[in-house]
Amino acid sequence: MEPPETTPVPRVSEMLKLAQEPSPSNTQQTSPQQTSPQQTSPQTPQPSSQSAPGNAYPPPPVPPYLNPGANPLLIPNSPNQVDIGRVQPITLEQAVELAINNNEEIKQARFALQRAGAQLREAQSLQFPTVNTNFDFERQSDPSIDQSRQRANENNVPLDFNFLAQTTNNGQIELNYNVYSAGERPARILAARKEVNRNQLEVERVAEEVRFNTTEAYYLLQRADAQVAIAQAAVEDASVSLRDARLLEQAGLGTRFSVLQAEVDLARANQDLTRAIADQRTARRRLAQVLNVGQTIELTAADEIREAGTWPISLEQTIVQAYHNRAELEQQILQREIYQQTSYAELASVKPQVDFIARYLYTDTFEDRLSVADGYAFIARLRWLIFDGGRAEARARQNYRNMDIANAEFARLRNEIRFNVEQAYYDLIANQENIQTANTNVITATESLRLARLRFQAGVGTQIDVINSQRDLTQARSDYLQAVIDYNRSLNQLQRQVSNWPANNLFDKF
Repeated sequence: MEPPETTPVPRVSEMLKLAQEPSPSNTQQTSPQQTSPQQTSPQTPQPSSQSAPGNAYPPPPVPPYLNPGANPLLIPNSPNQVDIGRVQPITLEQAVELAINNNEEIKQARFALQRAGAQLREAQSLQFPTVNTNFDFERQSDPSIDQSRQRANENNVPLDFNFLAQTTNNGQIELNYNVYSAGERPARILAARKEVNRNQLEVERVAEEVRFNTTEAYYLLQRADAQVAIAQAAVEDASVSLRDARLLEQAGLGTRFSVLQAEVDLARANQDLTRAIADQRTARRRLAQVLNVGQTIELTAADEIREAGTWPISLEQTIVQAYHNRAELEQQILQREIYQQTSYAELASVKPQVDFIARYLYTDTFEDRLSVADGYAFIARLRWLIFDGGRAEARARQNYRNMDIANAEFARLRNEIRFNVEQAYYDLIANQENIQTANTNVITATESLRLARLRFQAGVGTQIDVINSQRDLTQARSDYLQAVIDYNRSLNQLQRQVSNWPANNLFDKF
């Protein structure tokens, strides 16, 4: 196996094909442990969502049946409702799109943003006057008048009994406007507006975190698929070695000990395959959980395993870009400003405030012959809570300390962001170099296994040499694919630490 002339690193899809084929010069042997096609074909040929820029073909749309049910409170109550009924290959772009639309954490962040918008409208209502009105309709009978009527009837004295009962109608309309609030009104409005901005950044942060988790789960599924393919290749290689050992024993050129060693190695390879299949199933369910798809859907990776791209800027530029892009830092600044405005509002409660009141009222008695009587009043009121026991000052001090906490949290996040950026950057460089080294190891291990088999078939080598070479090749293949997956995970981690890369318009998009 010679490296390509155009690049020292072959495509990982070629490595998977190599992992799924037995070594050269050997016929294919059926493994004692068979798996279903769903488990043995983790890689489905599809256009990769991680291809180089300039791809003119957009990704296929997400099938609508992948979306969860409309009722979030639904709990399945029968096995048929959780039984896997459809296996759906998806690309990484489709997975991210599904996660952004379906993930429950993003839904909660969006609901919190809508709630903050309603709180802002509540604060803005303080700019307008309030209008109160009340109307009373009352019919009343006086017991003393009734007693006078009875005495008059006994004495045959004529009296006017038209007012035995009275019906009255009273009404009032009052307009109240806080002309001067000592700064409390603008402080509360500004705090509510900054709370909206903070929740917008929270939607951005959660969306970026969901994108990172989705990509991470997708790469882990790709790794699990690759491990299944490698484990299958190891089973096939061990089967070929067992066949050769038995043929040599039948020809009198081998020993029973070599056959037993080959059988043990085949059993170990089958155990590794079983474990790899279990890990693959777990990785599929993890991706389904992150994407919040339907209960009967199982997802598989449709993209080939390949390097996801390169990082175009230096470490220093990356650190500065992360400082500018991370929503968490801006959130702490907004949180500090919210606490500051809240302290202004608390202190304003013990300052003089001026209200303007306009009032109109009327009254009417139906039984009399008088018309409706009405009146009005205009009132300017000065309110001043001179002493509140220090309550407002204590609340203001609480917000001052909250501001100090936000400052300290900003500094902590800034240092943490730099450390995480540097760690992801160094891991990216190391994994990129490991890809080159692992590729060379695969080439060397493949040739070593071929020579070990030729020596064993010629009677000048031992079965132990073949088994060791098989294990070295299996490990080399695993190391190569692991290096590519680790490279992609490091790139994903670096993109998460910088955030909003490269367009810096994540909130507008989501």
